[in-house]
Amino acid sequence: MTSDQIAFVVAGAAAGGFINGLAGFGTALFALGFFLSVMPPPQAVAVTVVLSVISGIQGLWVVRAAIWERPRRLMRFLLPGLLGIPLGIITLAVIDARTLKLIIAGFLVLYGGFFSLRRALPRFERPTPLIDSGVGFLGGILGGAASLSGALPTMWCSMRPWPKAETRAVLQPFNVIILAVTTAILALRGAYDATTLLFIAVAVPSTMIAAQIGIAVFKRLPDDLFRRMLIAMCLLSGIILMARELL
Repeated sequence: MTSDQIAFVVAGAAAGGFINGLAGFGTALFALGFFLSVMPPPQAVAVTVVLSVISGIQGLWVVRAAIWERPRRLMRFLLPGLLGIPLGIITLAVIDARTLKLIIAGFLVLYGGFFSLRRALPRFERPTPLIDSGVGFLGGILGGAASLSGALPTMWCSMRPWPKAETRAVLQPFNVIILAVTTAILALRGAYDATTLLFIAVAVPSTMIAAQIGIAVFKRLPDDLFRRMLIAMCLLSGIILMARELL
């Protein structure tokens, strides 16, 4: 492993870890650009999903009380999401992954841009169990098809006037579990050879430290500011994803 490879891996792991610690998602969108500079796409994805799970587990501990307070809310997203993963994998045989990513990027940009420009945040206060389950199911499909499990749940949860801990108590475990299943599938397909494991070993320390910094910032954010940050993250994530697929 060259010094340039180490530098890109450490920088990508730090960027992805920080944003995951701050928002509870986004590791892939912020780390893959660095990783793709020094490793082929399948290997970059394999490294990224492992780091997403590792940094996400740290975030789970921060909102553990909120998770246990409302487990049914999480299950409305998670159980359909798990059912959607195999369908997402099957979808790849029918729909081009690049096309799917561009469609999702377009939705993220439109959603993030529209609500970022509004003074008042959207407020869906009434219970919506069927919509929650539908969003979770589609998130699982996108996780299996393109490792984008967090896109739709983040868009939906940012419209709910929940405290930041409750919002994260849905997004963080949802993404961790969906991506952990994705990691297991990749492992069964032989994605984790010696070189990939070496990249992971180099990346883990920086992603763990950066995630802790992101968590420290998260703890200091007011609830409304956290919701605005999620919306801005949707916009930024969409721009990054679209640029990566088009350039």
